[in-house]
Amino acid sequence: MILESLVVGPYATNCYIVGSELTERGMIIDPGAEAGTILKAVNELGLSISLIAITHAHPDHIGALKAVKEETGAEFALHEAEGDRALQVLSQALTSIMAGSLSRLPRPDRLLKEGDVIDIDDLHFTVLHTLGHSPGGISLFGHGVVFSGDTLFNFGIGRTDFPGCSHAQLMDSIHNKLMTLPDETIVYPGHGPQTTIGAERRMNPFLRG
Repeated sequence: MILESLVVGPYATNCYIVGSELTERGMIIDPGAEAGTILKAVNELGLSISLIAITHAHPDHIGALKAVKEETGAEFALHEAEGDRALQVLSQALTSIMAGSLSRLPRPDRLLKEGDVIDIDDLHFTVLHTLGHSPGGISLFGHGVVFSGDTLFNFGIGRTDFPGCSHAQLMDSIHNKLMTLPDETIVYPGHGPQTTIGAERRMNPFLRG
């Protein structure tokens, strides 16, 4: 599996490029900003992007979505709870709060739900609906890794003071979706360094006790 991590935008958002070594097709997870930087990395990896997956529709994770989609022609997928109108309303509200600016976003080509599988040829990632930081927040699990969006961080958890957030739902998602994964699972979060499920289970201060 090809896996490239980029840190983009003023909120230091992690954008991931994942691809098949066999077919050189791939997907982009959370193109938060700096479309040129993302597209340059895609070209350097020699990948053809077929899908853009969004872990949640907050502005710092979708700032470069429109430009990257137009350039690659890839489909755009996110959870059904944040599809279309809900995506626009939520994004506009949070853009105002975060003092940013976004043009109108493209309509999603695919709406995801719990248990769906994203296939990139020989790569397969299961959709986990990890709501709490956002109503339609998802994590993507497969091949020994999980892309956790802003649900779980290295020794941290997602904030729950934005519209549509719920601390109780966030903790339920972490305990019942992410902490059930094998300890050796590598966690690639929406911000900050990678970690593992085992390390977070043992030492994350928000999960202990």
